[in-house]
Amino acid sequence: MSEKRRTVIAAGLIFIGFGLFAWFLPDIMLAAGNLSPWAAGVVVIVFLLGFFALFWVRSRYKDRG
Repeated sequence: MSEKRRTVIAAGLIFIGFGLFAWFLPDIMLAAGNLSPWAAGVVVIVFLLGFFALFWVRSRYKDRG
């Protein structure tokens, strides 16, 4: 399998995973908000930072290889 094809497949899977998480994010935030408003804030921060961190780590890994 070519490197470009593997990259496209990996990016697609990542987008699907984060898309599903984003789809359920309001329900997850409401459940976390029942525990604490701060917990709901942490959930959305983890989502946003996780999205960018994943692609940052992936780009660092690709630059190394």
